[in-house]
Amino acid sequence: MSFVAVRLVAVAVLFALLTPLNAKADEADELWRGLVQDLFNNRVIKDGSNVIAIEMPARAEDAGIVPFTLRSKITEPDTLRIRSVALVIDHNPAPLAAKFEFGPKATVSAISGRVRVNSYTDVHAVAELSDGQLYMSKIFVKASGGCSAPALKNPDEARKQLGEMRYRQFAAATPPAPGHSREAQIMIRHPNNSGLQMDQITQLYIPPFFINELRLWQDDELLLTMEGGISISEDPNFRLTYVWNGARQFRAEAKDTEHHVFTGEWPIADNPK
Repeated sequence: MSFVAVRLVAVAVLFALLTPLNAKADEADELWRGLVQDLFNNRVIKDGSNVIAIEMPARAEDAGIVPFTLRSKITEPDTLRIRSVALVIDHNPAPLAAKFEFGPKATVSAISGRVRVNSYTDVHAVAELSDGQLYMSKIFVKASGGCSAPALKNPDEARKQLGEMRYRQFAAATPPAPGHSREAQIMIRHPNNSGLQMDQITQLYIPPFFINELRLWQDDELLLTMEGGISISEDPNFRLTYVWNGARQFRAEAKDTEHHVFTGEWPIADNPK
């Protein structure tokens, strides 16, 4: 076979290998364009590489509890701040996993939690800034079956613990002062059923039942409000880094789709061990 023929064969093989990849990329782009229309009313979304970072594992160990972190990259929050962040898992049955809106005086620089990921997918973080502009970052995650994965607890146990809250405050490297960052975590006992899980005994689908609202305060100052969907994992927990205003109490209120209301209040220590 001549050199030219060998090169033609190589090009043909390369084209055959790349075509499925290009088709998948086009499909992902088309899906995202549809989500921009449905979720953001076709507003212009700019590159957010200098505004918002999204951190997730490239390959999930457990598709039902995939960790994520949303992190602000704005260096001068007093001039321009993030007003809200939407977490969109493109290929999930309900792509909008959560939307976090920050209080008018709050500065939250990072939020972490756990979500279900149903298939190989792009995951987008869309931040709206105080000037009304939208910025987006994305990451690709390999996972499968997270939205239909069986619950970790049996239904009776989950109901007995329903709405129990725990608060964790993280120690700072130096004694914190008002205006400095602090870290806290809220954990809520709740099955957060997606509606796609099957009862292992009856073989019937378990109806959706999940935390759909969460509010957090330091004293009476609102830190954030979350609107959640079926993609938030069982026993939701959220860790956040925020600017402390000197408050002495941390408060939480959560609501679920059956209209239960769960509340908690805890003292903020000067610097816990």
